[in-house]
Amino acid sequence: MKTETLTATPQGLARAAAILRAQGLVAFPTETVYGLGGDARSDLAVARIFDAKGRPRFNPLIVHVPDLAAAKTYAHFDARAEAIAAAFWPGPLTLVLPLRADAGLSPLVTAELDTVAIRIPAHPVAQALLRAFGGPLAAPSANPSGRVSPTRAAHVIDGLSGRIDAVLDGGACAVGVESTILGLAGTPALLRPGGIATEALEATLGPLATGGNAQKPSAPGQLASHYAPGAAVRLNADADLPGEVRLGFGPGLSDLNLSPTADLVEAAANLFHMLREADVLAGQGGQIAIAPIPEHGLGRAINDRLRRAAAPRG
Repeated sequence: MKTETLTATPQGLARAAAILRAQGLVAFPTETVYGLGGDARSDLAVARIFDAKGRPRFNPLIVHVPDLAAAKTYAHFDARAEAIAAAFWPGPLTLVLPLRADAGLSPLVTAELDTVAIRIPAHPVAQALLRAFGGPLAAPSANPSGRVSPTRAAHVIDGLSGRIDAVLDGGACAVGVESTILGLAGTPALLRPGGIATEALEATLGPLATGGNAQKPSAPGQLASHYAPGAAVRLNADADLPGEVRLGFGPGLSDLNLSPTADLVEAAANLFHMLREADVLAGQGGQIAIAPIPEHGLGRAINDRLRRAAAPRG
């Protein structure tokens, strides 16, 4: 198929909503990364998401909705979930909650689990699209499964042109790493670090357990190998080896630098775009050496993505 590029104008939003209503796929910007949206109530639309990405069907998707009232039509909220939603939504936080029996979502979205991953994006274009469409959008990152996530419309085109109906161009994503995923269907658990720092959640909930199962994921982002460029990745590299492309953090010589001032927010925003640039510089059979990143705040999310990018590939 031909993939259209749409602008975030009333006309572009109307066209995107029409495609979604016809069970098509539209990539759209969120504050984290670009998502590949399809009607979360349609088996056909959701199956097309899995097919376009080459994503394994046991890996559940995140449902995007415009507000808390909409979220409550798909998931059960207790007082704890209400408090977290009030503090962090809209924003880069996904909650995994018990699925309502009358939710009406495609079982492909939840991988037939009794929970649903749901979030309210803050990006104005995402909000405008959700309201123009008038329903829930299943939306994993808009890239081939396991590869580097897209933070610009051009990244989506590079990976999925000809496999999806349209890309709604809203510019570069500000946060740059996917949403934090918090499990609240039982004991609170961090299922994926992301755009909300774990410390901020723990200030409300207390210490969080960690969860996740690569064989039977309860939420996205739990597969061992994920977010990978074509080149091999070497982590915590204090110095580069001959022929490596050095991706730095903080002062010092490097081919590319996530943040010369060692700002974790800047590094998160630059991560996926610079991994793509480093991959081009490394070329076929090359290797990327990545400087150490502190393991706090957004550094936890950055390191999570980098560990999965460096993992052995199936």
